[in-house]
Amino acid sequence: MKSTSSASAGASGASGVSSVATASGTSGRRRLTAYQYAIETLRTEILQGKLKAGDRLRQDDLARRLEMSTTPVREALRTLVSEGLVFFDVHRGAVVRGLTIEDVNELYHLRKTLEPMMAEQAMATLREGDIANAEALHAEMLATSDVVKWTELNQAFHAALWASQDNSRLAHLIKTLRDASGPYIALSLHMRPVHVDVSNREHRTMLEEYRARDVDAARRHTQAHLDATLRIIVEAIEQAEAEAANE
Repeated sequence: MKSTSSASAGASGASGVSSVATASGTSGRRRLTAYQYAIETLRTEILQGKLKAGDRLRQDDLARRLEMSTTPVREALRTLVSEGLVFFDVHRGAVVRGLTIEDVNELYHLRKTLEPMMAEQAMATLREGDIANAEALHAEMLATSDVVKWTELNQAFHAALWASQDNSRLAHLIKTLRDASGPYIALSLHMRPVHVDVSNREHRTMLEEYRARDVDAARRHTQAHLDATLRIIVEAIEQAEAEAANE
């Protein structure tokens, strides 16, 4: 399997912050800091299945392979932990987290049960400021081409619509499930970038439903939105597994 970009990195200094790598892509060549090169390379290798579930990520080994100091590698691993792609084991250190169809099916089964309930509850206490915040976030989502930033904005968009229910038990349960879904969303966007445009259109429909206080439509659309996202994620997992097997 071929990486989406090819890159070469020079050895970094003690901090690794001032060093740069050069990456080529469809938009031409661009210069990256050592940290940026490390995070983009490792994230891509995890999402494409080159680094597999359960693989240990040793800082020294990665630093040698990427030709940089351990500092930017350590920072990249911390970012990957925050994205849910890596976890720290007390005995093994940084480990690639597994993304499985069974796990994502369970996550989305729970979300499809709870999020339509949240749509109904939030609609009853919805404030104009909540809609205004969601609309501003939606505008940012339309404007960005950065998938990681879009994913963060997507989380914030839904949180804005449900802000009036922030302190409910239901909100806390949904946040846990949505956080756990993060790596799967990242994989689906990596393998199917067009999903961003589809989701942006669906979010515009959601805004119209919330502004109209149309509870039934919001419940149906929330369910359909989750169903569509799950199908894309499953396809992305199957594609990543097939490509990794054919390397």
